[in-house]
Amino acid sequence: MSSTSQKHRNFVAEPMGEKPVTDLAGVGEVLGKRLEVAGFDKAYTVLGQFLVLKKEKELFQEWLKDTCNANSKQSSDCYQCLKDWCDEFL
Repeated sequence: MSSTSQKHRNFVAEPMGEKPVTDLAGVGEVLGKRLEVAGFDKAYTVLGQFLVLKKEKELFQEWLKDTCNANSKQSSDCYQCLKDWCDEFL
C-alpha cells in the first residue's frame, strides 16, 4: 500500500459503517453523484457489488465504468481500496 492515496489509507483504516460512496478511493463528487443516481449511495452498496462480482478486478472495473463512467485509474483505485478493506476486515 505504499503508493496509495490518503483517502485510500483513511478508508482502509477503519470499519465501513455508513460511509458515503465518495469516501471510496477513486470516487469523487461527480462519480459519487452518478453512483447515487444508480442506487449506490453508500460505500457498503458498492462493496456488495464488489463481492457479487467475486472480487474480480476486470469485472468490477467494467461494472464501475458502465455504471458511472469511471476511467481506468478511478476504477482501479476503487477496486484496490475495496480489496484492501476486505483483506483487513473480512
